Amino acid sequence: MNGMRYQNYSAHIEFDDEDGIFVGRILGVSDSVSFHATDVEGLRAAFHEAVDDYIAACAKIGKSPQKAFSGKLMLRVDPEVHAKAALAAELAGKSLNQWSEEVLDKAARQSAA
Repeated sequence: MNGMRYQNYSAHIEFDDEDGIFVGRILGVSDSVSFHATDVEGLRAAFHEAVDDYIAACAKIGKSPQKAFSGKLMLRVDPEVHAKAALAAELAGKSLNQWSEEVLDKAARQSAA
């Protein structure tokens, strides 16, 4: 996985071979917040500092910092897909919400591996 987590914020990490540095970007916020370092320890410290600075900057200008995600997800899917998912959830003895969360979690873990 090319990511880090701190205070409920996530970051995507890449390596810039030309400059020889790790570059990170905070995900899930509309503001562009990035950071970099030459090693993992420095990158972790830079990420923490970037999150802390983002929260402080928001407070300074009277803006609420964006939280990474609320947990509410609204989707539009083909009615046939909806019916199949509802049936699968019922067969599993779960609500569509519980079933969907498990399926999404499993898919997300597989893509992060």
